[in-house]
Amino acid sequence: MADQSQVVRTVNRRPVRMAARCRSSTGLSDEGWLEDISAKGCCLVTRIISFRVGSRIIIRPQGLEGVTGVVRWISGTKAGIEFDAPLYPPMVEHLWNSYGAHTSVPFTSH
Repeated sequence: MADQSQVVRTVNRRPVRMAARCRSSTGLSDEGWLEDISAKGCCLVTRIISFRVGSRIIIRPQGLEGVTGVVRWISGTKAGIEFDAPLYPPMVEHLWNSYGAHTSVPFTSH
C-alpha cells in the first residue's frame, strides 16, 4: 500500500462532496464519493476499498460519464486516483462550484 505522503502532485486538488460509483478492471464495484478533485485526479472514499494500488478503475461521479484512471495510493477507506486523461479545466471549476465544500448542496449516497 503506497503512503499518501509519498505522492507528489503537480496540481492542487479542490475539496468536493460528490456521490460516485466505481468499478475495477476485475469487476469489483462500490459506491462512495469524491472528496477532492483536480484535472489530473481525485480522492475516492468508499465503505471498503476493494482494489489495490496500481488497479485500473472507472469512476462514475454523479452527472458525469465514466472517467478511467489508476489507483496511486490507499489509506483506510480513501484512494487516490490518477486520471488517464486530464479533465477539461472548466469542468473541474464547474464541479467545484456545484459540489465544493463551500456550497450548501446536500449530499446523498446511492
